[in-house]
Order: sequence, then C-alpha cells, then structure tokens
Amino acid sequence: MSMNSYNAKQVLNVKNKEYDYYSIPTAEKQLGDLSKLPFSLKVLVENLLRYEDGNSVTKEHLKAFAQWLKDKTSNVEIAYRPARVLMQDFTGVPAVVDLAAMRDAMQQAGGDPQQINPLNPVDLVIDHSIQVDQFGTSHALANNTEIEMQRNQERYEFLRWGQDAFANFGVVPPGTGICHQVNLEYLAKAVWTAEVDGRTVAYPDTQVGTDSHTTMINGLGVLAWGVGGIEAEAAMLGQPVSMLIPEVVGFKLTGKLPEGATATDLVLRVVQMLREHGVVGKFVEFYGAGLQHLPLPDRATIANMAPEYGATCGIFPLDQIALDYLKLSGRTQETMDLVEAYAKAQGMWHDAKTPEAVYSSQLSLDMSTVEPSLAGPKRPQDRVALSKMPEAFRVAAEDYMDMNEYDNTYPTDAGFDMHHGDVVIAAITSCTNTSNPSVMVAAGLVAKKAAEKGMKVKPWVKTSLAPGSKVVTEYLEKTGLLPYLDDLGFNLVGYGCTTCIGNSGPLPDDVTKAVTENDLAVCSVLSGNRNFEGRVNPLVKANWLASPPLVVAYALAGSVKNDLVKNPIGQDAKGNDVYLKDIWPSNAEIAAEVAKISSDMFTSQYANVFTGNQDWNNIDVAKGDTYQWDPESTYVRLPPFFEGLTKKVPGAKPVKGARLLALLGDNVTTDHISPAGSIKADSPAGHYLQEHGVQKQDFNSYGSRRGNHEVMMRGTFANIRIRNEMVPGTEGGYTKHYKDGEIKPIYDVAMQYQAEKTPLVIVAGKEYGMGSSRDWAAKGTMLLGVKAVVVESFERIHRSNLIGMGVLPLQFKDGMTRHTLNLTGDETFDLPGIDNHLKPQSDVKMVINYADGNKKEISLLCRIDTDTEMEYYFNEGILQYVLRNML
Repeated sequence: MSMNSYNAKQVLNVKNKEYDYYSIPTAEKQLGDLSKLPFSLKVLVENLLRYEDGNSVTKEHLKAFAQWLKDKTSNVEIAYRPARVLMQDFTGVPAVVDLAAMRDAMQQAGGDPQQINPLNPVDLVIDHSIQVDQFGTSHALANNTEIEMQRNQERYEFLRWGQDAFANFGVVPPGTGICHQVNLEYLAKAVWTAEVDGRTVAYPDTQVGTDSHTTMINGLGVLAWGVGGIEAEAAMLGQPVSMLIPEVVGFKLTGKLPEGATATDLVLRVVQMLREHGVVGKFVEFYGAGLQHLPLPDRATIANMAPEYGATCGIFPLDQIALDYLKLSGRTQETMDLVEAYAKAQGMWHDAKTPEAVYSSQLSLDMSTVEPSLAGPKRPQDRVALSKMPEAFRVAAEDYMDMNEYDNTYPTDAGFDMHHGDVVIAAITSCTNTSNPSVMVAAGLVAKKAAEKGMKVKPWVKTSLAPGSKVVTEYLEKTGLLPYLDDLGFNLVGYGCTTCIGNSGPLPDDVTKAVTENDLAVCSVLSGNRNFEGRVNPLVKANWLASPPLVVAYALAGSVKNDLVKNPIGQDAKGNDVYLKDIWPSNAEIAAEVAKISSDMFTSQYANVFTGNQDWNNIDVAKGDTYQWDPESTYVRLPPFFEGLTKKVPGAKPVKGARLLALLGDNVTTDHISPAGSIKADSPAGHYLQEHGVQKQDFNSYGSRRGNHEVMMRGTFANIRIRNEMVPGTEGGYTKHYKDGEIKPIYDVAMQYQAEKTPLVIVAGKEYGMGSSRDWAAKGTMLLGVKAVVVESFERIHRSNLIGMGVLPLQFKDGMTRHTLNLTGDETFDLPGIDNHLKPQSDVKMVINYADGNKKEISLLCRIDTDTEMEYYFNEGILQYVLRNML
C-alpha cells in the first residue's frame, strides 16, 4: 500500500465503525484544489494515493491531475489498479484456460503453480451459453436449460475445476442472469472494503470486466470498463492497467422524458450524439438537473451502451438516487451508510449544491425532446425515428436485394405469405434493457392491452423473453403481466444474453425455407445493444435495436415496412383496426406497476446465488493444482501461447517480406474478426469439428468453443459478412495466396504462408476492432501468423489486445490510406526498424514492394502508447511478461 507522501491516509468514522481511507481533501493541501475534477478522475486520484510506491506510482503522477485541471487533457501514463474483475463465460473460459496453461508453464519452468492465482476478487457469471432453441411454449425455459447443460458439459466441468482450484474466484452458475445485471443488483457495493494489516480500508468500488458492457455498473457510480480477457488476466494477477489520464466529456442532462418515450429511446439519442462528438478513448460523465428525474436503471441503460458511443466509460456520480437503489436491491444498511459517508468525505457526492466540474468538452440534452426510435440496420449509433422506419429499411434494402422485388409476396408451405422487411425475430433480450423495470413493465403492458383485444403475433415471428435476472420474472409475475407476454408467445426462454450475442437459435423450418429459397431481406427487432452484421442470426440481414415495448409492437405488426405511427399495427378479435397509441401505456401506468417492486424480491433471489443450482452442484469435478487436459476435448485444449517459454525476454525483431492476409474497409468489428455465433459446416472450423466426430447439430457456437484454440484460429476472419478487398465480389472469410491466386478460406491461406515461413500483415480502414472486447480477435490474429495490423484508426480495447498478444498495431498518418497507396494484396511489406529501441507513439518506417518492381517508403505511427505496453510487446505478450516476472 501507499508511501503516504501526502499524509492522505485518514480515519473515517461511520456509525461507530472505523475505516482507514485515502483522503483527497487531505492530499489537496499539497496538490492544490482538486474539487473541480470530474468524479471519475477523483476515483483515479484515490487509486494512485492508495498505491503510491515511488515506482509505478510517483508524486509526479498525482501532480498531473492538478495540471489536468488547467489543460483539460494529459499525456501522462498512470498505473491503475481496479478492485475486482468481472467475467462472463464466453470470455471467461479462455481466461481460465490461460491461467491453467500458465500453471503448467510455471511447473515446467521449475516454479510453483500455486503462484498463479487471482490476487483480486474475480466473479465469473455464466450467462452467454443459453440459446433460444425452443420458444413460444411454457416448456421453453426447462428445455433450453437442459440443452444448455448437455451442450456445455465439458466447459462447465472445466469451470467447476477452476472454482475449486483458484483462490479469490467465484462462479455464478448458469440460469441466474446476465453478468452486468447480477453485478448491478448484487455484486457491486459502490464503496469496497478490504482488511489490510488488521484494519478495514474503504475505497471506491472499481472493476474491469471481460465484456464490453461492464460499463453498465457506471450507473451506480462504479468506475468500470471492458477489457480483453488478456488484460483482465493481468489485472487478476496484480498487474496494473496502464493508461493515459483520459479526457472527460461532460454530458449535461436537463428536463425529463416526455410521454411515450423510454430510457431506450434516450440512450439511442445519447449514442448518436456522442458518436458524432467523438469520444473514443475518453470518459463521459453525466451531470445536471436532469439527473434527479433519472432513476438508477435508466442511468444503467445509458452507462451500458458506452461501447456503442465509443467511450471508455459513461459514468454517473454517487447521489441519493444511487443510495435509494442500494436500499431497494437489498444491500445492507452498513453498505449504504459507508457509501454516503465516504462519498461526502471525498467530494464525490452529487446534489443540487454540487458545483459544475471542469470537463475537456461538453454536450447537453434536454430529455423532453427525446422521441421513440430504433437503431440500425447494422450499427447501434444509426438512430432512426419510429416514423422514419419504412424509409430507413428501403434505403438499407438497396444493399441486400434487387429493388424490383421490394414489394413481392412469397407464399410459404405453412399457409402464410412472407415479404422483404418482415420481422422474423422479436427478442426482449440483453443487459441494456432487461435490467430496467420501466421498459420491461412497459412491454408487459403493451402485451396486456394487445392480448385483451384478442391480437396475435404474426406467425413468421420468433418471439423470446430472456430477462437479465430472476428478479425481473418475479416482478412481472407480481404485476400480473407475465401471462399476457406468454399469450403473445413471449414465453421465458432462459436467463442470459441470447439474441444479442448471436444465441438466437434457428428460425422455424418454414421461415428458414422461405428466406433461403427467395433470398429474403428479413429483419430482427431486439432490445439489445449490438446489431452488427451477421451477429444476431445468419439469415437475418437487417437488425434493429428497440425498447422492449417496441419489440412487442413489431412482433404484432410483423414488418418494419409498416409505419407504426400512422398505420394500424393490426386488428383486434372483431377485425377492427388497432393503432400503436391504443395499446401504448402512459408513464403513470408504468410508474404504478414499477412501484410494486420491493427489496425482498432481490434478497430472496440472491440468497444462494453461488450455490443454489442443483445441476451445477452435481457436475463431477477433477481435483488438483494443474488441470488434467483431455486430448480428445473439442471445447477445452492446452493453448500454445507458453510453449518453450524461458526467462529471457525475446525483444522486438524487424519484419521482412510480409504478405497481406486481408485488406479490409472501415468499421471492421471484433465480430467480423472473431465471430461468436454459429459455425458453418463447410468452414475450416466446421471441417475440424467433423473430423473430430462432432455432428453438425452439436457444433454449438464459436463463443462456446473459445477454450479450443484450434476452432478459434479457424474461425478468425470467418464472419459470413466480412469483405476482403483482395478478393472483390466475395463475402465471408476468404483470401488468396499470391502464387496461385486461388480464392480459399483465410485460415487455409494463413497456414500455407506459415509453412513457407512468410510473415503476414492486415491492412484496414477506420475504427478497426470496434465492438465486443473479444480477446480471440487478437489471439486468432497472432496464431494465424500476423505480425502487424496497419489501419486508419483503432477502437480502444482491440488495440491493447493486439499488443497483449505480441502483434504490432500501426496507424496510417497524414491522410494516407490503403486507397492512396493503391494496395491490392500483391505487395510485400518490410518493417526494417523494429528492434528493442522502439518507443511508444514513435514513427515506424514501412517499405512497400509493389508487384511491378516499384518501392514506396512510408512512415506509420506506432500505436503502442505507453512504456508498459512496450514491455508487453518485447515479451511477445502480457501473460508471458507476467510469467517471466514471477520466475
């Protein structure tokens, strides 16, 4: 703990209990007035005061915050140590696989495998594995859960081993809820405590998580953001998160939401505004008089979508509304007393008297101007007003189809007709909205009013309800709304991410046949946060994010071509037209139902959260410090990352004669690089599984097989919607080898180059790696033999993940692009200056050798941004760096 240069260590008395804490007001006596620092930066200041050691944290690091108040920006790198780590199973399994592999490597190098243990608390919530195999029936939950347990037996056996083998590691069993909602409703404390030398130390609750939407907990004043599994493993093992002191964008909220607008409509507006402003790599902090009209779940909805607006986090301060939520969700009185006393002592409390902080830049929104909206068809920031949906689909359809067929009718064997623009998936899903009672109750009320009129969902719509926790089901039952959702086919399908992560399950056979035979441009409407291409379902071309009540409305309407503002949404039992306004609840109706939610719903559902699942407890679990790897397993295999590791640091080496593996455009997401959804039978991953005796119906998803590097390497760049400009006119993960020019899967060509000992590069456009914090997007890139990725700009998490796997991120300068350089894929590339003198953010020379014999020398920006990141790169990865330090 701290050298305490600033005498910051003080005692806080709360209701006759003493806590040690690191006081910012005391440190200000030497640092100068920091009271106008944004809330989020005060959290960082406290962290540095607590960990000041004269080495990783010095006085200069702390003085930089006083300077930040003058400059509103900083290029000072700090070492930040979050209190805890949150994981989900898609990203958590490979992280635990890596920890198990590190134990093996430690043992082989003559060290103690028990040294590999989380030093900070880690919670892993199994929430990404449930799929919507069955829907529209009262048996859906039981059947989907049973299939999940069978399908994921090997993964769950492995996680049960990890739960017993590692200290400081808790697993929340499947069927509990989404990690972010479990975090909001139960795990988070807003102020954390630890026993140090017989004293209780209080400090802000901070975390990193292996899921982009970790930011949801910012709604409760907890500074947290998503990192790749690679960075999370390092944080677990006590490594600080290396970061520059960020710019902070202030977002002032005034007014309150009007009738008919929901928290989802508000967040879609916020996402659009912040994307336009440009907040990548920055913190966003919400303040202003409007906060008093924003219940905590609405704040969590806005915080959740920070990855969609591009910010590191979108945080709300601690205030009375945060305390009220802690009380409602069943937190202890002691926790609430400590949060209030601590926040007030540290100048972190927000109320009407709080002076406005200093921000790097500012925006404001009057919430009374928010209107019902959706976002799509493939990016969360592309907001569309509800009345403009038919027009938005028509524009989108030009990419998907021959517009002469736009109004065609296609009969099906099931007796109903289908059309372009039909909604084939209507899913109430995802952490963004299922944690928010107001929008969930609104969906229930729309269902009630529709069901009472005898309305039915269109027969081609696959409906599903996947709440983020069991508390949601309890309040939908208490309010009497669940039976109406059941009436419309929105039966409970499971507790977890489902559709948003690509676990939407197959469409019914009749619909599948109509869509595939006629190449229909069909849609999904989901209450999620992600709608990237190829993510929700391979047969669905356009995906629209919407509030839960609008999901119900579109299931009734059956098409996005229907203008729900002007036209009837459907007919009642007597054949009379019904309009959206006829079934839309008032704000007062919603509030009356939300008022029925009580704290005992939370306390009863979370009473046995780690132990209450019989299926989980019955899993046979192997014992031992190291894992007994099964060579036949297609789910969990020993990865090759630490093979032959020695104490010597390998350092950086020049690259000569590299070939282009893929030439990609703008907005390439981590879904494009490493899909999470279904595995095609005729893909390299599909062939591998079939060669290992796995039947097609048992393929499961890429996400579930992240513990097997053989599957994940073959799935890298295998998204069905990725477009490689080296092979124009093709869609999907294909490229060509320079010798034969034959178009083949990217994996096959990468292996051909690997056999020839030819290094590889990737070249792409803007915002490369946006989307989910997917470490396999970096791991797979490395395993394919890619040495450098050269792009116009990077999204934050993926850039750091590439470095964490020893891949060099480089950025074009001065308006240079793949187009201005006339790249085709026939070139070779040299990076002659890569050596152990490489510096963060320095210029790097690249020589391009064109096929016609011409050469061009260009200068690129090295996007290794900090000295710590450079250490990771010299070690060929962050985990190798940690292991060498331990040895």
